[in-house]
Amino acid sequence: MELNIERELLLKPLQQVIGVVERRQTLPILGNVLLKTADNELAITATDLEIEMMSHVPLQNSELGETTLPARKFIDICKALPNDAALTIKLEGDRAILRSGKSRFVLSTLPASEFPNIDSFDPLVEFEISQKQLKKLIDKTSFAMAQQDVRYYLNGLLFEFSEDMIRVVATDGHRLALSDVKMTTGVSELQQVIVPRKAVMELARLLENSDAMVKVQLGSNHMRLVTGELSFITKLIDGRFPDYQRVVPQGGDKIVIADRNLIHQALSRASILSNEKYRSVRFTLSAGSLQVMANNPEQEEAEEEISVDYDGPTLEIGFNASYILDALNVIGDENVLLELTDQNSCCLIKSPTAEESRYVVMPMRL
Repeated sequence: MELNIERELLLKPLQQVIGVVERRQTLPILGNVLLKTADNELAITATDLEIEMMSHVPLQNSELGETTLPARKFIDICKALPNDAALTIKLEGDRAILRSGKSRFVLSTLPASEFPNIDSFDPLVEFEISQKQLKKLIDKTSFAMAQQDVRYYLNGLLFEFSEDMIRVVATDGHRLALSDVKMTTGVSELQQVIVPRKAVMELARLLENSDAMVKVQLGSNHMRLVTGELSFITKLIDGRFPDYQRVVPQGGDKIVIADRNLIHQALSRASILSNEKYRSVRFTLSAGSLQVMANNPEQEEAEEEISVDYDGPTLEIGFNASYILDALNVIGDENVLLELTDQNSCCLIKSPTAEESRYVVMPMRL
């Protein structure tokens, strides 16, 4: 196998797939990328046995062949070469010789036959969505996913597909984020799948804020996304996601509308002196006013007060400041609406003008 390619053509697909490669692997082959040439095209594949990512690069006059190269070393060499460099890769036994100008590198290889492939699957559901819409759904919700929770089904993002809507939900048991997009999917009956956290973070990195379409294919155990030259397959989490509908508050009688920036700034300042472990703050609501207070074991205190649109009874309730701030960060409107019932009930946070994204935060004991 001998491959001649421009450095610029090679670098982007390598950067796309490199996120899948773990720095510490259970199998040496998982530290490598698979290079396979056929039909004047180079396919670059990386996998960690849970996610497989493949990027395609058009070639001029390529010969058939395949090998695997150490992923991190290979991409570091490509990054270090000049922008306009041309690269030649030639196999000699169990070594790959890389030449560019007067530079020469020798990398060890592993047999392509040892490279694991995620089993192919027949999609049960297939539809298209714009990259911009899918990226927005992920960005609006993924911050609420759990991290290394023993309830493994929380360490991912729920995708719910119905005939005319895609809904994405994340929860870590203390807060919940939900976002919808209305579109025709062709799904005849409701489908729910849980995409693992690592796959979600890779998708957030790869998707662009563009109208280019991405094809989504759902199988019983896998989800595949195809966009342009990139193919992304992930295993799904086998588990039952909590009934999130029961968590979303309905009909709270205390409605607060506040300037999003003002409440964000007040919370950010007050939380500086909150308990570092619990990040708890006290909200005191009264007519036209929201007071935010925090203290810590060192007997330090912070107090902020902002004007809000509220004319209900006085209410004191505690929250984790970080959870409220995370929700405020992804609400795009100038104003934010908080819907409350009492000091023991969850708070619903959303835009006053749009219902497609909603956030639920559990209260804390004061």
